[in-house]
Amino acid sequence: MTQSSPGGATPGTPRTPRGMPDGEPGVPGMRVVAFGGGHGLAASLSALRRVTDDVTAIVTVADDGGSSGRLRQEFGVLPPGDLRMALAALCGDDDWGTTWARVVQHRFCGGGDLAGHSLGNLLIAGLWDLLGDPVAGLDWVGRLLRVTGRVLPMAAVPLDIVARVEGVDPAAPAVISTVRGQAAVAVTPGRVRSISLVPADPPAVPEAVAAVREADWVVFGPGSWFTSVLPHLLVPSLLSALTATPARKLVALNLVPQPGETEGFSPHRHLEVLADHAPSLSFDVVLADVAAVAGAQEDLRKAAKLLHASLTLADVAGADGTRHDPVRLAAAYRRVFTAG
Repeated sequence: MTQSSPGGATPGTPRTPRGMPDGEPGVPGMRVVAFGGGHGLAASLSALRRVTDDVTAIVTVADDGGSSGRLRQEFGVLPPGDLRMALAALCGDDDWGTTWARVVQHRFCGGGDLAGHSLGNLLIAGLWDLLGDPVAGLDWVGRLLRVTGRVLPMAAVPLDIVARVEGVDPAAPAVISTVRGQAAVAVTPGRVRSISLVPADPPAVPEAVAAVREADWVVFGPGSWFTSVLPHLLVPSLLSALTATPARKLVALNLVPQPGETEGFSPHRHLEVLADHAPSLSFDVVLADVAAVAGAQEDLRKAAKLLHASLTLADVAGADGTRHDPVRLAAAYRRVFTAG
């Protein structure tokens, strides 16, 4: 039996374009795959669902902290938190979508066993336990939420991120240390130099590989660079699919460095690190907020050339300048996608 995707469409089948929530038309037949995790991917997905009905999120599965870490340790499942956030971001703006987004994001308080768990994490873990299939479980949650698109894990097994970090000990700033675990890497002092995955050759979810090969556009970022964006490039079958796909590729840069793992990083340093982790992979467009890269545009253009990409500047920040505005980001994506 073929597993249907959210909304009843068979995976890989183009959906009928419709008007998007911001009043702009959808892009007919546009198949977009977005890589990442956490708040960065959620921001990208909230924008992309305003551009196309056919968006697939491929989400990191290395979280080992909080509710996700507890469920991962107790049941041996994939960490559901970033997957839950992606599903919530793809919910519609009607009463059904906004209500169910709030429901799955609801986190229990108090001091009991449920304290700190989000309801969506428990729902996803319960479906996985019942169905024995992570992809089917996520598809069923997507149907319940009536999401635009589909959410997939990047690997079929939980992963650990291992980082080489310089200057963890301020007294020895030149010493390279090893820091293991997404939660630890995200807040590590010192400068992250590179990351690797354990296991080193994780099996990708076949549906994720197929989505990349069939995409028209692939989007990386924004998001935590070392713990949400770069890990996807270390899954061999995903990297092979990214190399082989005819899809065009876009990198959306963060608005500000993340305290801990990218503190002190310039916009162009993000691209240099990306090139270091996937030297064989080329991109087409680097998208940056015009205010966030003011005074650094020339260096950023040079770094984009390392990826064989052009630089596109747009006003995509929200009012506080630290988070992307979904409507503005959607407009920027739409202009890039339709420019040819």
